[in-house]
Amino acid sequence: MAVCAMGRPLRRSLAALFGWTLLCYFLFRIPQGEVVFPRVSLHSRELLGRQENVTQAAMPHSTTETTEVNIYEAQPYIDRSPKLNESAKATRLQAQIPNLPLVYWFENKNKARSKNSTCAKYPSVYDIHFNNIYWQQTDTSNGTFFLYGAYLDVRSKNRLGPTVRILSMINRLEPTVKTHCQLWFNSTKEPVFSKVIEYKYIWYKKWGNYKQGIFQPYLLACQLPKSHWGEAPASVSVVEHQCDNATNNLRVIYNKHEGVKHKFAVCVKGLDFPDDDLSVRLVEWLELLNTLGAHKIFLYNLEVHPNVTKVLDYYVKQGLVDLTPLSLPGYQPNLPGLQHMYLKSKTNNKRQNELIPYNDCLYRNMYRYEYIALLDIDEIITPLKHNNWEELMDEVIKQSLKVKNETRASYNFRNVYFMDDMLETHEHGHFKDIPPYLHMLQHVYRSQNYTKPGQYVKCFHNPEKALILHNHFPLGCLGGVCTSYPVDTELGHLQHYRNDCVSTLKKSCAKDFKNQTVKDTTIWRWKNQLIERTTVPLLKLGFFGGKTDNPSKDDQDGSEALQVP
Repeated sequence: MAVCAMGRPLRRSLAALFGWTLLCYFLFRIPQGEVVFPRVSLHSRELLGRQENVTQAAMPHSTTETTEVNIYEAQPYIDRSPKLNESAKATRLQAQIPNLPLVYWFENKNKARSKNSTCAKYPSVYDIHFNNIYWQQTDTSNGTFFLYGAYLDVRSKNRLGPTVRILSMINRLEPTVKTHCQLWFNSTKEPVFSKVIEYKYIWYKKWGNYKQGIFQPYLLACQLPKSHWGEAPASVSVVEHQCDNATNNLRVIYNKHEGVKHKFAVCVKGLDFPDDDLSVRLVEWLELLNTLGAHKIFLYNLEVHPNVTKVLDYYVKQGLVDLTPLSLPGYQPNLPGLQHMYLKSKTNNKRQNELIPYNDCLYRNMYRYEYIALLDIDEIITPLKHNNWEELMDEVIKQSLKVKNETRASYNFRNVYFMDDMLETHEHGHFKDIPPYLHMLQHVYRSQNYTKPGQYVKCFHNPEKALILHNHFPLGCLGGVCTSYPVDTELGHLQHYRNDCVSTLKKSCAKDFKNQTVKDTTIWRWKNQLIERTTVPLLKLGFFGGKTDNPSKDDQDGSEALQVP
């Protein structure tokens, strides 16, 4: 009896196990349908991550469905495109690091290029002392030079004659070390030597940070010998002694423009907004600049929000934006996040670093444009009586010549604040015939008072005369003293869209600016154009939901634009 009693539980357990096995077999054996994979070119350099959205879109959405893949026939999504040869790689890298003479070096790397066997050997790219990607380092007996860009200056007002100018940051005040340029031309295998005859300081000591050891912005100058006037050097190296083997080699930029110059370019310092999604405001700003007459906007990029990257990529593809990646030289932090904290904390260091992209933009474009403006993305030079910048400046030039018959180095516009809270104070809501997300069109209340003449102005600079530029004024000019003409506020002004006054005006901000306001709807003259022109990119980029028109498939990192409500 005991044996039988033990057998019944065992039989029940075996029966239950058998039943469970049959159930699992029939449940998982039933076919759920095959997955049809999308066609993907095996010769695309698209990253696997970029195919994930396509693959997932074709996948069944039920969590109970399974897929069957014949692993013996399936082809994984990997990159099978042909590898680039060295020449093609050099061309691609040249575009990514414009100050590096990669193509020239590649074409001449197997040729003996030096003064002699022991003097001034042409530096290999592999011997350059790079610093934070975009800088090149040279150590001297009295200071470290971080070189950023080199440019050929053949402007008619340049008293030095044809000159190579070099933008740099140096950890010395008023450098006294004697240095030389090794100039490399296509026409010779030997370098042409020229002394560095000038260290032009791009800063005023009264602004602060006037200390040894802190990186200071300088513009170096080396004259071309008369034997090489009419030629453009391919590259230049800066050394302490003529025959030194250089640890730097910069491509000499000479963007000679054939034909009639374009009218207006806008230059923007290194963008540093990792946490602020300014994408929609950036679209409005770019479209308004273009409507007013900006041919191209040149921006430099430190770190921005992913949505801002989407916008910038879109406008690069459209040809309206030129975007240059940027880093800080030397020991300054370039780690994402930390860099932003550093620049926010070290205001004077930030201001000094900004002078490099400002002046790089000037020298890259001095032959291509009649006027260059240095603007922030919350500023607009606004014509008050004219339809665009060209008409405005035609009138400004007429008025300035009546005052004094000479061409000015710059034409400055008074600053007036359009504060964020002024709209709410007067309207208690947004204007119904304007999309609420168009910040400038909505914010038409401004301070009645302008900031003082000469304070916080912005200029249209004349690149034929400007030697070195600061955010607000030229600091040095060709042909002598810098002259800046103050534009009448009845013709135009600088509209500055801010949450609050700049720090130096905060004590008087409420009394002088916030409490004395007027309604200024000048910007509404371009309202219909701006609404139409902003709608197109915002729709294409998916800011209203729906499908996204990928602005630059070859350059994106595969991340999706964040949706903006």
